[in-house]
Amino acid sequence: MSQAVSLSSRVRIPEGILANLLEDELVLLNLNTGVYFSLDPAGTRIWQLLQARQPQLLQAVLDTLTKEYDVDTVRCAQDLLHLVLRLQENDLLEVSN
Repeated sequence: MSQAVSLSSRVRIPEGILANLLEDELVLLNLNTGVYFSLDPAGTRIWQLLQARQPQLLQAVLDTLTKEYDVDTVRCAQDLLHLVLRLQENDLLEVSN
């Protein structure tokens, strides 16, 4: 069952997730479920920010993204939360509140 996702959520990458960069997209594979998932360059940057060993606060990820890219904060937050939800639904991220 999926946890609600918000900017105050913490996320971490569970064991058994492989990531491989192929040209301009990152392909994720969950070794436990066999699920493949690909990320565009923006999604790849988000994945890089989530790769720390400790659970990452989504607000901190949003803060980094808005510093690195010329992007509207509200739109960036919506896109970030949508991606995290999709990754969670595919068992590629664990979310805690």
